[in-house]
Amino acid sequence: MSSENQLSLFDESTFNQPDNQQNLIPTSAKIPIPSGTYANMTELAEHCNQCHRCGLGDNRTHAVVGRGNLKAPIMVVGEAPGQNEDETGLPFVGKSGQLLEKILASVNLNTEHDVYIANINKCRPPDNRVPTTDEMAACLPYLLEQIRLVDPKIILLTGATAVKGLTGDKRGITKIRGQWLEWQGRLCMPIFHPSYLLRNPSRESGSPKWLMWQDIQAVRAKYDEIQNSR
Repeated sequence: MSSENQLSLFDESTFNQPDNQQNLIPTSAKIPIPSGTYANMTELAEHCNQCHRCGLGDNRTHAVVGRGNLKAPIMVVGEAPGQNEDETGLPFVGKSGQLLEKILASVNLNTEHDVYIANINKCRPPDNRVPTTDEMAACLPYLLEQIRLVDPKIILLTGATAVKGLTGDKRGITKIRGQWLEWQGRLCMPIFHPSYLLRNPSRESGSPKWLMWQDIQAVRAKYDEIQNSR
């Protein structure tokens, strides 16, 4: 397919024609979604809920796009929706989400003002398995558009799958958590996924929860530094 034909898939003149809506979404993951395709998150969400760039769309209840401040300075990126998220269409609304909210609140951050939450994949994998490399690649263009639209200064990558899905870094989360990484001019920090902390409840020095407390304090300090440098 020529680049001209690819771009025609995103002809803005067809946006208001429901019959053509499906034609706006490249059904093959090999066809890119160009940067700048979406004017806002509503358009992106509509496409995600019709998307079949990978097989995960065949069994979804809702695509799980994101929640929080659409102009947040901090974006949290998770792995993929679970059952609660698939049912509600919102990311991080189960026990992991409740813990994430508490972690953010511990340093006075919240989704109303400071944070936008999204996932690598927008549809739930069967039995909550880890998304495959192909599934992550098929959905990545949507996340890249979300990052462009929100334009966060800091991105928190929860767990190894989120790190790999966005940056391609395949190192284990225990090796790179708490380290600042630069990705396309943005500051990223890998952190433990809240579900991992739920499985490891100890708060002793050196435990995952203790390390998370160090990491989220570093995030708050960096956020303040960026705010004060404006």
